[in-house]
Amino acid sequence: MSQVHNNKKGTAMKSSYFLRKFGFACSLLMLAQAPAMAATLVVGGKNFTEQLILSAMTAQYLRAKGYDVDLRNGLGSTLMRKAQESKQLDIVWEYTGTSLIVYNHVDEKLDAETTYARVKELDRKVGLTWLNESGLNNTYAFAMPQKLADEQGINTLDDLAQHITQEQQAGGKPQLMGVDYEFASRPDGLEPMQKLYGFQLDRSEVKQMDPGLVYTALRNEQLYVGLTYSSDGRIKGFNLKLLEDNKGYFAAYKATPVVRDEVLQEHPQLAGQLNALSAVIDTEKMTDMNKRVDIDQEPIGKVVTEFLQQQGLI
Repeated sequence: MSQVHNNKKGTAMKSSYFLRKFGFACSLLMLAQAPAMAATLVVGGKNFTEQLILSAMTAQYLRAKGYDVDLRNGLGSTLMRKAQESKQLDIVWEYTGTSLIVYNHVDEKLDAETTYARVKELDRKVGLTWLNESGLNNTYAFAMPQKLADEQGINTLDDLAQHITQEQQAGGKPQLMGVDYEFASRPDGLEPMQKLYGFQLDRSEVKQMDPGLVYTALRNEQLYVGLTYSSDGRIKGFNLKLLEDNKGYFAAYKATPVVRDEVLQEHPQLAGQLNALSAVIDTEKMTDMNKRVDIDQEPIGKVVTEFLQQQGLI
């Protein structure tokens, strides 16, 4: 009996030994995965609908990848930038034109591709990496009521300029244009835009107003044309037509994930994950999401969850 007992004891000890070894190996595997699975990433966002959507979407997407995410949105542009430079934020969605003009004070006229390359180079000096830009370009744009644009065959700013000039020469009624106060007076605003496209409105034909009122006035056909943002939800919600900036007057504002260098070094897989998200975002999709939140009053969480599911990302 003693020999049998000892054999069983020996077998039990061997089993315990292998279980301990197996458990230790599993622990090592889990530890090796820990940086990707338990790292806390701080995602920042600005204080308007599109940025609230982008930051919430990023947080939800990364949580589904196993990260612990701290979401801090509702920030002003300058505050968000300073917070990332001071390492309080890890990941933000920034616009190429904002970094070029506002943060880096470059007033040189650059096309979209050169703008991206320039901000990528400039921001690398402060420890920030620009990942792949999305198809979302939230730049300035002029819009008209869709019905009116279709009736008059106006699709581009060139078309608009020609129509305005023809109406002026024929003594037609004034073509009212609505713009915000800043665009009306800034050196890279209305005047040089008119000069590039070859038309000139009288002062009485330019209505300066709050940016939000421009959309309402266009919907009510109180304006002929107005200054908008190209991905604003009210473009779709109010049935407006964006006019193509066929001479490339407006700077590109391509939305792009920007991440602190240290964070990318700690999590090499993060760049590929964020690039996969960036690849499925464009102006049309974002306009629709902005509309659902601003016009249809749907919760941001619901909108971003459905988008991520539709794109196969969660």
